[in-house]
Formats: sequence, C-alpha cells, structure tokens
Amino acid sequence: MLTVPITLAGRTAPARVIFGPHETNLAAGRELSRRHVDYYVRRARGGAGIVVTEVASVHPADHPYERAPLAAHCAAGWAETVAACRPYGTLVLAGLGHAGLQGSSAWTRSPLHAPSRVPDPATREMPNEMSAADISAVLDGFRRATATAVAAGVDGIELDAGPTSLLRQFLSGLTNLRSDRYGTDRSLLLRRVIATVRGELGDGRILALRLSCDENAPWAGITPDLAAGHAAEFAPHLDLLTVVRGGLFTPGTYRPDAHTPPGFNAELCRRIRDAVAGAVPIVLQGSIVDAEHAQGMLDDGVCDAVEMTRAQIADPDLVATVRDGRTPRPCVLCNQACLVRDFHNPVVGCIGNPEAGHEAENSAPPSGRIRDVLVVGGGPAGLEAARALAARGHRVQLRERADRCGGMLRTAAVGAGRDRLAILVDWLEDRCRDGGVDLRTGTTVTAADLDDAHAAGAAIVLATGSRPRPPGFPVAAGTGCYTTASRVLGHPPAQPREVLVWDPVGGPVAVAVAERLAALGHRVHYATCDPIAGSRLAPTGDLVDANARLLRAGITRHLGVTVRAVEPTGVHLEHPVTGERTTVPGALLVDCSPGWPDDKLADVGRNGIGDCVAPRTVREAILEGYRLAAEL
Repeated sequence: MLTVPITLAGRTAPARVIFGPHETNLAAGRELSRRHVDYYVRRARGGAGIVVTEVASVHPADHPYERAPLAAHCAAGWAETVAACRPYGTLVLAGLGHAGLQGSSAWTRSPLHAPSRVPDPATREMPNEMSAADISAVLDGFRRATATAVAAGVDGIELDAGPTSLLRQFLSGLTNLRSDRYGTDRSLLLRRVIATVRGELGDGRILALRLSCDENAPWAGITPDLAAGHAAEFAPHLDLLTVVRGGLFTPGTYRPDAHTPPGFNAELCRRIRDAVAGAVPIVLQGSIVDAEHAQGMLDDGVCDAVEMTRAQIADPDLVATVRDGRTPRPCVLCNQACLVRDFHNPVVGCIGNPEAGHEAENSAPPSGRIRDVLVVGGGPAGLEAARALAARGHRVQLRERADRCGGMLRTAAVGAGRDRLAILVDWLEDRCRDGGVDLRTGTTVTAADLDDAHAAGAAIVLATGSRPRPPGFPVAAGTGCYTTASRVLGHPPAQPREVLVWDPVGGPVAVAVAERLAALGHRVHYATCDPIAGSRLAPTGDLVDANARLLRAGITRHLGVTVRAVEPTGVHLEHPVTGERTTVPGALLVDCSPGWPDDKLADVGRNGIGDCVAPRTVREAILEGYRLAAEL
C-alpha cells in the first residue's frame, strides 16, 4: 500500500510516497530559505513519507542556475527542514550533486568541469577536462557536504546521478572519453563518492542514489543493460535506488509533459529491480501522478516506493487525501509552472494549486464572517473562487451561461497530451458541489440580476472570461473565418478542407487546435510570426516534440509571417521583413489570438478575476480566484 510505512537504514517513513528533488527558485542567494522549509513541511503535513531537498552543489565552482543551493550554505536550511518535518514522521534526505558540463558559467565566469571535452548540446559550451586534482576536490566536496548535512540532523543523503549530473557524465560513453582509470573504469568515481559519503553517514542514516538507467542514446550512452550492471554493483552499498532516465541529448525525458504516458519508466524500473535481486529497495519515478496508478505499480512488483513529486506540488495533501478515501487535486502534467529553469527565475508553482511555492503567504485562517456570494462564470477562475469561498463557510451561488463549466480550459483540453486539462475542471466542479455551492449552468446573468444581488447584500465575483476580438486584418464578406478556437473545436467543418491556424502568440492552444484538426482529416496549415512553431512551449519542455508532431501530422508550417487578408481566393500571408507573400488557396482561417476581456458587467463594487480582467493563462485565473476568496 502507498500509505504503508517503509523502513530504511533503521529509519521508518510513514508512507511509500516520495517528494523528490527539483528546482524551486526559492533559495535566498545559494541558501535554503524559510520558503523552502514552508514548502517541504507542507508536503510532510500532507503525509509524504520522504522529502528529498533541492539538489545542492558540492563545489562552489558548480553554479548551474542562479538560485542553485550550495551545500556549504545549507546547514541552517536543512536543520530547519528536519525540525519542521519531524512531527509528521517524514524523513528528510539532503540532495547532493554537481552539474558538470550541463551547468552554467554565467555566474562563476569560470570554465565548466567535465570528464572530457564534450560540449553540452543545449549550450554548446566547451568544458574543461577535469584533472586528478579536480576530481579529488569534488570527492572532498561530497565528503564535506555530507558532514554538513549530518550535523544538521538529516535522515540521509540522496546522490544525484541523473540526467544532468556530473556523476552520470562519468558513467556514460557519451561524455567520458578519458584514457586514465576514470575512463577505463567509468563507474570508479561514483563508487568512490558512494564510499566517501557512506563513511561520513555511518550505518544509521540513509544513502540513496538517483540513477539514470537509460540515456536514450544506445550508440554510446547508458543503456538498460549497462544500468542493470551498475545497479547490481552499487546496490549492496545503498539503502534506496531511484530509477530515472535521460542524459546529454534527452534531459527532457526525465520530466516530460502529458504527451508522454504516465509511468513510462515502469518496465525500466522492473528490470533494475530484478537486477538488484532485493539488495536495495527501488523507487519508481516518471510522471506518476495518480494514486491508483501508483498503487498498481507497487502491487505489480515494479517498485518498493513511488516518487510523486509533481502530484504533490499539485496537492500537498495527496497521501492524507488517499488515506481518507478522497480524490486528490489532479496534476495535469502540463509543466507550465513547476519547471522553473528560466532566466526570469520564476518561483515553483502549479496551474491548479495556487498555494504551491507560496505556502506561508496563503496560510491565513478563514474569516468568522459568513457572506452570500454570487460568482458569475464557471471557468477556472470562477470555479476556484466558488470552491475556496465555500470551503471558508460562505453561501455561494455560481452561474455559468454555457451548458457546462470549464471555459477556455475545456477548449484547450483537446487531443492527446492535453485532454488531462479537463480533469482539473472536473475536480473543481466536483469540489464546488461537494462544498454546497449552488452551481447552475445554462444560466445568463444580467446587469439587473447583479443589481438585485448587490442590493440584497451579496458579494459579487465576476469571472466572465473573454470574448472574441475583431481580426487584426481585413476579412472579405462570405469568406470562412473562425474568430475563436472554441468555435472551430465545437463545430468543425463537416468535410475535409484546407484550414489555416493563425498563432500570433506562440501558445499551446494553437498547436493543439492544429493537431486536432489534422486528426479530423483536414489539410492543416499553421502560421505564426515567430521563427518556430509554439515558441511559448519552450519552458514546458514540449517545444521540440511539438514541432516534430506537427511535421508527422503533415501540417504545413508558415514561420515568421503575418496574416494580411482573408479573401475568397484564400488566406494571404506576408513576411514582414522580406515582404515575400504566400497565399493558402481556399483556406478557412482559425484565429487563435487572445480574446478581449468580457467586462460588460463590470461595475464598482464587483470583483473581477481571470480573463475578464485580462486574458492570460489558467494559472493566473485560478490564483486570482483563490486570492479573492481569501480577501472576501
């Protein structure tokens, strides 16, 4: 059972659900901050069995991103995290690692260190090949970091030999081309690190390893066969082994979005578990976000514990909720707020959980004053506002003019990899009904209705969403033009025909619409002013894959262009720099431009949230709904 304890190195975790290490941008400089502590303890309070803290660099020359923790500065943060989690029984492991050639020299202004002079395909930066002295310094860094963590009272250490780590780079033939003993015996460095860390930990603390067991590069990289040998070699010296995948050319396979089916590492994990033959408990990682799926993996003998990191970002009470027989807030695997390796340094978050990353800010108790509240609009903003208001004891009515709730989130939930978005809408609607919200669809609210409600003393929340904006180009009478994605998805052309999807913002909706129309048999063109399709997909990790899917679907891409006119002859495109013109003959245009705020009902004393204030993403909509509920 997920909720059954597991004992490791004499220490017992209250559940087999792990909150794994990930970047948060919560650090203060290179120290674990109070916000880190609040973030981790919130998951401990929700029942997590083990929390692994954000990987801290063991050497000051390793500074992979601006707010990357440095182990030498983490003593206080580790100690505070341990003390805060202890009342809940949650074990705390300190994540330790070094990014090697997959780091950054932007902050150190010094060369990157690597096993060999192999540049990172992403940055093209050529690293310095590590000398014997450099390797000794890294070994000493792991020793010192472990000693610091032990002094802070952690329950153990997790070593990072995952997709972006120096330890994996030494194991791999892609990056280790050395001719010395660290090249002829590629597992030597990791063996020495394990021995060094074990020597500092002793036998009463947990030594865990995160190991990339498939780099998806069989010509020279780590393969499942090689990884099985490594795992069998290291297992007798470990207390826990987490199986992951990804490497130099495919780091994105570590945390893909919903286009990759959940549980993609199951067979790889089973193979490694067979190879270690019970010598060490095995952890399954890989988009495990549903409790029933996780339990099935345990029941099927795939693993001994399950890492559910994104699922616990979405719902910090996941384990407690499962224990109570309820449904956790879903993770939709969108990667839109929880991947934060970005020069903007966004704080970790979740489109569906407005508390994530802001735990201390959102801890105010409910007000004692009970109010009547009318929420107008059943999109994500309105649903979250109604849910949160009802949870605080208010008497809430929600009115939605459409036949079903969801708004633009339902529109965006089209096609493989995006259909999970609808799960979040369903969860919000279910929680509203469970909380006693008087929720009615197919109901239009007028200004007079609002005046009556206001006169009766009710608070009014406007979540009316957006409306189509007029096209920014001439459209001849009688030509085909859909001004919103929802219209074409709700009523697609009955017969296959030429369709052009216009994407002026590089957003995921236009890409999804193009894929959906192609799947329905239409001859689809995709046009954008950007030099690449779906440019805003880059932070989610889906940019390259999305372009590959468009090509496989036979969708013609028109890049770096703008729409000049829609005429009976077709849709006219123009490159704004070269002036080159292209016509897509007889094409029906689908305009995926952002809408305008539907603010017809806006007035003094009425609270606007979501797209009716300014059309943005679902994350802002849900956050504003939650915050308004707290303010009211």
